[in-house]
Amino acid sequence: MTGTVIFDPLIPWPVLAIVASIAVGGVMLALWRGLSGWALRGLAALVVIAALAGPVYQIEDRAPLTDIVLMIEDESASQSLSDRAEQTKQAAEELAAEIEARDNTELRRIRVGDGDGDEGTQVMAAVNAALAEEPRARIAGILVISDGIVHDVDQAPDLPAPMHLLQTGRESDWDRRLIVSNAPAFAIIGEPVTLTLRVEDSGAAPIGAPTAPLEISVDGAEPEQFSIPIGVDVELPITLPHGGRNVLQFSVPQAEGELTDRNNTALIQMNGVRDRLRVLLVSGEPHPGGRTWRNLLKSDSSVDLVHFTILRPPEKQDGVPVDELSLIAFPTRELFLEKINDFDLIIFDRYKRRGILPAIYLDNVTNYINEGGAVLIAAGPDFASADSIFRSPLAPILPAQPTARVIEERFVPKVTDLGHRHPVTTDLGESEEWGAWLRQIDVNHRTGEMLMTGVDERPLLVLDRVGEGRVALLASDHAWLWSRGFEGGGPQLELLRRLAHWMMKEPELEEEALWAEANGQVMRIIRQTLEDEVGPVTITRPNGENLEVTLEEVSPGRFEVLYYGPEIGLYRLQEGDQMAVIGLGPAAPKEFERTIATGEILEPVLDELRGGVMRLEDGLPSIRNVRSGRPASGRGWIGLTPREAYETRDVTQAGLLPPWLVLVLAGGFLLGGWLREGRR
Repeated sequence: MTGTVIFDPLIPWPVLAIVASIAVGGVMLALWRGLSGWALRGLAALVVIAALAGPVYQIEDRAPLTDIVLMIEDESASQSLSDRAEQTKQAAEELAAEIEARDNTELRRIRVGDGDGDEGTQVMAAVNAALAEEPRARIAGILVISDGIVHDVDQAPDLPAPMHLLQTGRESDWDRRLIVSNAPAFAIIGEPVTLTLRVEDSGAAPIGAPTAPLEISVDGAEPEQFSIPIGVDVELPITLPHGGRNVLQFSVPQAEGELTDRNNTALIQMNGVRDRLRVLLVSGEPHPGGRTWRNLLKSDSSVDLVHFTILRPPEKQDGVPVDELSLIAFPTRELFLEKINDFDLIIFDRYKRRGILPAIYLDNVTNYINEGGAVLIAAGPDFASADSIFRSPLAPILPAQPTARVIEERFVPKVTDLGHRHPVTTDLGESEEWGAWLRQIDVNHRTGEMLMTGVDERPLLVLDRVGEGRVALLASDHAWLWSRGFEGGGPQLELLRRLAHWMMKEPELEEEALWAEANGQVMRIIRQTLEDEVGPVTITRPNGENLEVTLEEVSPGRFEVLYYGPEIGLYRLQEGDQMAVIGLGPAAPKEFERTIATGEILEPVLDELRGGVMRLEDGLPSIRNVRSGRPASGRGWIGLTPREAYETRDVTQAGLLPPWLVLVLAGGFLLGGWLREGRR
């Protein structure tokens, strides 16, 4: 029970102030005129003014409320290092017993794990959530049992009571970390890109060798060994070996005594792109389809095109002196002997043997293919003639043999069942909607994959791999009809673009491939194949554990499955002879970027209400009560601020001046003043 006097005025306070001013003026006038009853009149006015102020005696029935102490227990990944988890558990149990034994005190224990994805330790988010649920007026203190590595300190709230950090970890802890910076998202194939590496020791690192061994692996291959100095930025040139995604893994072996090796690895994923694709287009003679190839290749800014059209073969006799010709001589030796390996693709468009390219040059083209080059034959009537390029050293590597028959009739190209599964010809649309071609060279299929057919299902488009290179044969020179919109046209641009890029080994057009696409911790595993079925994909997780997942066919030749990766790091995928690697998140999560326990991160928050940092290694601090605004920590102790909060159960009010008493007192004082003045 508590009682207080409150005022409930009968008239507004400004009006009451005016009345009081008038009364004071009257009393002063009576005093100035020498009236002997001025004091009694003043007392009468005071009684009336007090009555108008409405004094009330209020009695409250109060029930005291307990103080609340918040205990945040950090159970994030960095707390699993060394014996920090045991330190946390032991300290939490002992503090909980001590706080619950205190009078008028309640404890709220809040456990904090890793944030979603790679957000790190979210202690302040937990504090904000707790303060939203509990009355701030009852919070007596906040205890955080953690290594101090907090990643959301910028979200710290205004604290209603002191916060203290009970720091886990050991003063002798040390750790080694590998840092890779300046890593671009893509790089040009064959050109070095410079990465900056740094091996950094933190904490009580022992004095040892000034260098550390470094291993570099590309796409999970056998790593190469290097040695780099510790604590120094090292610029390392890297050359990507292939197009598409390249997964680079840098790792430093775990040193004896360091806290963890989770931050000894850096995972970089870079896309390899070609700077310029060099294409040599040789047209045997001018024809309507020649411009189609030229327009296609020139429309791609990444393609450097060298185009020669043979306008005047050597056997032509027209009587024009050679020194008066404005035609450019065909640099056969330079192109086919000296610089042939500079080209990514060679296209023979309606080319036939005319003595321009000697057999030794065409034999060199065969070697170029076997060593990784690409040749595309766009066949016209010349391919079926006696001067056919098939009747040259190129014959062994061509996937089809001409029958010497040229079919001059209308037909609509069709994609074969195999073609529907091949990335070059899949999803080109319905052939019933395509326009017709009017000429096809009859050939017999020998090797490779037949993706399209023409008249009576005769081979129209055949692809083959020869040695390290690729060969394609298009048995018609009428693809240009589609570009002119003949009978509605067709996907000529997309078909020829895919064909050219498959020849140049673009990764997305590989017919047998395994890769994965990551979105957070979820990866989409994709298997492209020409087979009707595929086996399960074996996934090797970062911890070395193997498991198998079954893929489902989502379109012809394409199998997919979604897989949630429970860990952050490098995953290896294998199905048959196809292998791939993919990284989920950084190789070193945020929890392991800094592993040495510290109070520096939370100090700005603790200092607001004069909280402290206590190392559990030095023993558990005692708990004291401190007044608000006073230092809340000292040597071996931490303070809680009692809030003395209460709940009001009932309120009663009684007037201090009943009306009859006001009437008696005011009337008595006025009568006394009148009688006193009357006697004088």
